[in-house]
Amino acid sequence: MATITPAPVLVHTSPSVSTALRSPRILTREVLAGLVVGLALIPEAISFSIIAGVDPKVGLFAAFVMAVTTAVLGGRPAMISGATGAVALVIAPVMRTHGFDYLIATVILGGVFQLILGAVGAAKLMRFVPRSVMTGFVNALGILLFVAQIPNLIGVPWLVWPLVAAGIAIIVLFPRLTKAIPAPLVAIVAVTLVTVLAAIDIPTVGDQGSLPDTLPTFFLPHVPLTLATLTTIAPYAAAMAVVGLLESLMTAKLVDEITDTGSRKTREALAQGTANILSGFTGGMGGCAMIGQTMINVRASGARTRISTFMAGIFLLILVVVLGHVVAIIPMAALAAVMIMVSVGTFNWHSVKPSTLKRMPAGETVVMVLTVIIVVATDNLAIGVIVGVIAAMVVFARRVSHFANVSRSIEATDTGEQHALYTVQGELFFASSNDLTTQFDYVDDPDLVIIDMSGSHIWDASTVAALDAIETKYQARGKRVDIQGLNDESLAFHGRLAGNLGAGH
Repeated sequence: MATITPAPVLVHTSPSVSTALRSPRILTREVLAGLVVGLALIPEAISFSIIAGVDPKVGLFAAFVMAVTTAVLGGRPAMISGATGAVALVIAPVMRTHGFDYLIATVILGGVFQLILGAVGAAKLMRFVPRSVMTGFVNALGILLFVAQIPNLIGVPWLVWPLVAAGIAIIVLFPRLTKAIPAPLVAIVAVTLVTVLAAIDIPTVGDQGSLPDTLPTFFLPHVPLTLATLTTIAPYAAAMAVVGLLESLMTAKLVDEITDTGSRKTREALAQGTANILSGFTGGMGGCAMIGQTMINVRASGARTRISTFMAGIFLLILVVVLGHVVAIIPMAALAAVMIMVSVGTFNWHSVKPSTLKRMPAGETVVMVLTVIIVVATDNLAIGVIVGVIAAMVVFARRVSHFANVSRSIEATDTGEQHALYTVQGELFFASSNDLTTQFDYVDDPDLVIIDMSGSHIWDASTVAALDAIETKYQARGKRVDIQGLNDESLAFHGRLAGNLGAGH
């Protein structure tokens, strides 16, 4: 007999902060990655501020606080958090209807809800997100990142196109020379220099909105502390908490896969809640993990530690407050080039190859495609993931519903009395046991029916109810049923519920 030796468990770890601080090469990579992300955060934060209906500084300050706080407290090193479109869409109605103070109160309460969700272990539910949904999530993300750049490419001067192409070429080719400096940073600097030196008039970061010239300060929302206020903001705060956590934890899981390292999801959930509370008290609009900027940090720039996340927040603040006049001249074409390459690198091209689709089960492909369609249609990653998980559950239930098999034979006892022997094989739960009652011959079976359950397991009350219904149908015809072979767990479960679930039909 061949001896099977278990494979060794390999645990991959990212460089620690202390390791990075002792290594000039790693430290340089992390700091420069933070600079690239800090630059990319600015137009995004301004855009999301516009979506929420607030001043650009509200989104910029939120990005700074979220990035720095999660860098220190978060459970996923190198993940970037800041003001996001998903959160902006959720809280925008509060701003329109009730004003800025209520919006900030909503952000703070949303952070409190996230702390509660983190404390009760909601982050552990991420283990139930199947790979097909994760693949759909990643592909939809790649599509959304590309679509988000279309406004920067349409209705603009023709010179934008060659500049974007030049930026893409730099990002592709520069790593062949050296990886010491992130290619996206080189592309941003090069395209900016060309634009400034040639006096090319194209859209810039400054055109997206005004940049603040002061540091964030403590802000206390002036709202009445009444039940009416709570009932007004609580639904939006709860939605913000769920959407923000879901997007953050999905991003953390994606980074886990890219870097082959683990993360502490509960710690990240608590950090997100803390960051949103601090963001609110500094006049920020809150947020969650930023998938596009995280991909810039991890994929494009190769960052792996908290230093990059922390420096992204610090650079963001310095750039907008101290060097705002310099940042304002950066052409949007440079940032568009970076984001286009990030979208291409994010999309899982292997998942849509004909050879892959041919091998994959149809149900898995349907779940992946459905997740992509919902995310792209709603422009909301959280909704797409929820729908994808539900679809995956349906596919799984349909698949395992066919795992339970029933075979019938007529046998004779030592006394010559005949009995029907039904052998049940497989896992029995609501999906597989629903049609269990249809697999018995109630009319023609002898007076004694033996059901052998030694090859099956009872998982829920639906199965017990099905067995009750089978017994009831036989008893109505004056026949006796003997259920045999239940394992200890199934026997205890059946004994506790049998006959107590109502009449079987």
